[in-house]
Amino acid sequence: MLNEWLPNVDWERMWEATKETLYMTSISVVATFILGIILGLLLFLTSKGNIWQNQFVNKIIAAFVNVFRSIPFLILIVLLIPFTKMILGTMIGENAALPALIIGAAPFYARMVEIGLREIDKGVIEASKSMGAKTSTIIWKVLIPESMPALVSGITVTAIALVGYTAMAGVIGAGGLGNLAYLEGFQRSRYDVVWIATIIILIIVFIIQMIGDLITSKLDKR
Repeated sequence: MLNEWLPNVDWERMWEATKETLYMTSISVVATFILGIILGLLLFLTSKGNIWQNQFVNKIIAAFVNVFRSIPFLILIVLLIPFTKMILGTMIGENAALPALIIGAAPFYARMVEIGLREIDKGVIEASKSMGAKTSTIIWKVLIPESMPALVSGITVTAIALVGYTAMAGVIGAGGLGNLAYLEGFQRSRYDVVWIATIIILIIVFIIQMIGDLITSKLDKR
């Protein structure tokens, strides 16, 4: 029955493309989470009135974050072609999309991390300082735990954006559902392939949102 309604869909190839999309998304989400938290913490801690207050360092980090989160993703991929070829030796395949995915998403997430950290009650931080807590203790025992609901909510939004980025990366040969929808579907006027790829992407997005909302609700003690 499915073959009658969707004559052009190669389900084995569709499954392979889905796995490629999930691979690109999962690796880039993990890397973005780590780099975004590091950048967000640095933005917060070096800002005025905080532990590592340093206007010069803060402006440099802020400039890096603002520049890379402002560049449209397709342009960013093109700009990073020499860098990607240098470290991976190719611009084709799912691994070749990872540098652009991570560099494009980490600054975006870093700003969300900074916002989450700024929402923490300063009294909690001051109380930790007054008890002689080290900076590392404040970071791991106060800042990250207190902001965790915002961090999870932020990475959920970022992960959904990354699914869209993988689709765009697929158009220029990075693999995944975007690549399949464009090359096998759009360019050959096989619109059933485009529709199925789109539906699978939507399902992935809904699952990410559901998991993110569930974890956030569990962590939020308010």
